[in-house]
Amino acid sequence: MIEIRLHGRGGQGAVTSAELLALATINEGKYGQAFPSFGPERRGAPVVAFFRADEKQIKVRTEITNPDLVLVLDPSILRIVKVTAGLKDDGILVANTKYTADEIRKELDLQCKVAVVNATRIAFEELGIPVTNTTMLGALLKAKPVVNPDSLIEPLQERFGRIAGKNINAFKRALKETELSF
Repeated sequence: MIEIRLHGRGGQGAVTSAELLALATINEGKYGQAFPSFGPERRGAPVVAFFRADEKQIKVRTEITNPDLVLVLDPSILRIVKVTAGLKDDGILVANTKYTADEIRKELDLQCKVAVVNATRIAFEELGIPVTNTTMLGALLKAKPVVNPDSLIEPLQERFGRIAGKNINAFKRALKETELSF
């Protein structure tokens, strides 16, 4: 089983990202699960979403405390939330940041694998707004191909309709532009 924890801010699409991953997983004939962790969050407040995938039925329904991968949609979250808490020893941090993977590793004193992309810049250039969810899905799949990138195209088209093309472009750019430091 693969377990991913997504960190973002309310309104940035962390929950949508987890749902899109689950749909792509199911479309590949595997089992996928996505769910948010909600409290008194409001737009702009830190939020967490979760994603699981497996070849067999997923029976666990708890929050993910020991993820294989952590995805961070908003760079400011890196400094206010301990996003790597519980990350497995061979885990991966995938972050939206303008800094290099080595700079993030040093600043946060990380031992894990790190993947970075300036998703905010890509989102502005492709979508005209700083919503990074589809961009960060590209970064996630570059770091750990939990689904075939082509499997996300249909869910993106269904979810975003007439603006799906822009989201797909942002997704594909992140697949190319993500820097891996393993």
